[in-house]
Amino acid sequence: MSTVTTLGVTGMTCANCVAHVTSDLKDVAGVEDVTVELNVGGESEVAVFSDEPLDEAALREAVDEAGYEVSSVSVQADALAAQQAAQAPARQEAHSCACGCGGGGASGTAEQPATKTYDLSVPPRA
Repeated sequence: MSTVTTLGVTGMTCANCVAHVTSDLKDVAGVEDVTVELNVGGESEVAVFSDEPLDEAALREAVDEAGYEVSSVSVQADALAAQQAAQAPARQEAHSCACGCGGGGASGTAEQPATKTYDLSVPPRA
């Protein structure tokens, strides 16, 4: 299972702040990766990736040790499945093409696949 814990962190103003928070969070047991969307003067979004849900108190302590404050916490368990489900319509739309697969698109529809044409005077690639 994949879990994304999103922390709202206030007080971060620069890349050095991001480096301190990232480093301290990566020291928390179970943390796989950390990404930060810096919002100077506001709440920065810190995404903490792990296989299982993490101890919220440990995450808060790590951010506190770096010199910043956690203003919000949200946890999304099974984040990979949720992300794939959210992206499915866009992937399907992107695949609605004229490749003849039956996905629809400019010259084909789901009921009638597009017709492929080949120029036999052009030799195939090796």
